[in-house]
Amino acid sequence: MQFYIVNIGVHLLCFIVCFYALSCLKFEKFCDVRYPIKVQLLLLLMALGLGYLVAQFLLALTIFNGL
Repeated sequence: MQFYIVNIGVHLLCFIVCFYALSCLKFEKFCDVRYPIKVQLLLLLMALGLGYLVAQFLLALTIFNGL
């Protein structure tokens, strides 16, 4: 039970940190400004993907790796 709580907590924390880190990038330079919802969706999906990868990396380094 504790493993799942720690797992969810680490994933949420990594998502929040990645979303905060990616929010400083100017996606308007890379994307069309006429569609701001698409730019926000890109930011959200990139934060989810990067947060998942970081969380999996951190969990693999700790004792909470499912063994």
